[in-house]
Amino acid sequence: MTQSPATTRFLQNESKRLQQENQELREELFLLRGILNALRQLHEISTIIDAETDILLLLDGILEVALNTLGAMDGSLMLVDEEKQELVFVVVHGAVRHTLIGHRMPIGTGIAGWVAQNREPVIVGNVYNDPRFSAGVDQNFAFQTQSLICVPIVYNQQVLGVFQALNKHNHELFTPADLSLLGVVAQLAATAMYKAQTAAGEA
Repeated sequence: MTQSPATTRFLQNESKRLQQENQELREELFLLRGILNALRQLHEISTIIDAETDILLLLDGILEVALNTLGAMDGSLMLVDEEKQELVFVVVHGAVRHTLIGHRMPIGTGIAGWVAQNREPVIVGNVYNDPRFSAGVDQNFAFQTQSLICVPIVYNQQVLGVFQALNKHNHELFTPADLSLLGVVAQLAATAMYKAQTAAGEA
């Protein structure tokens, strides 16, 4: 029995759709495996905290694992200076790692400042289309932010800082799954910072 042209086209389109869905499922499975591996590493990192722990080195390791899992080229941890109401770059990975540390910006300035002020995570595909973006860091440090995700680090209702990941490899966009992962990383970081402070107080 000969198939009609319409039936043939339908079957061809359906085959393409199923192949695409299969590819997407494989990619999601790969991502989930990466996330689980990262969470295991992050949990192991966060459990080795005592009075002798270098908390910044610990947070550096946490950020590195997160960025590798996300496929992000750059990222940073900024902590809140409550007295001056500023965010301070304390851990930086990527192109400006050695020049950006110590740089300060007022809370409320830029997307990271907005996240710290509003306690809400954000995902931005093109920062130059977002009115919250401040180009000051890019201009002062010869850097170009394209896309980013940023999450607050909160413990006991207090904003301790923010994590941000910038510029995925191959100019891909960050996804909601990426944002969720960085949110989990921020929770682990908040717990690690609290544990380190408690351990130092008991020493």
